[in-house]
Amino acid sequence: MNIVSRHTPLKHYIWGDGCDGWNLVDGPSLSVKMERMPPHTAEQRHYHERARQFFYILKGAAIFETDEGRTGVQAGQGVEIAPGIRHRILNEGAEDLEFILSSQPSTAGDRVDCGDGQ
Repeated sequence: MNIVSRHTPLKHYIWGDGCDGWNLVDGPSLSVKMERMPPHTAEQRHYHERARQFFYILKGAAIFETDEGRTGVQAGQGVEIAPGIRHRILNEGAEDLEFILSSQPSTAGDRVDCGDGQ
């Protein structure tokens, strides 16, 4: 059993435009991350061929863009993204956005950027 907390030394990474991430669980069959997006940042549109993802918002409000449109997700809410769905997350708010991201299986080597400028 492995107990993890914010005070445990975690593998930190930087992604996007000054966004932070920490690996809570990092295995081939399951990835769980805690991520932080500063105000007015966005991820590139992409999809995963195999991974199913679940985003749970801890702080702030997220906008998710898919081919179906835009959806707002508030703190205390979550959203599931199925494999093959083109998506991106945005923080259009004035405060940091913090969330837990669970991917099954891991997204390692499974991300396809859409290259459409968004």
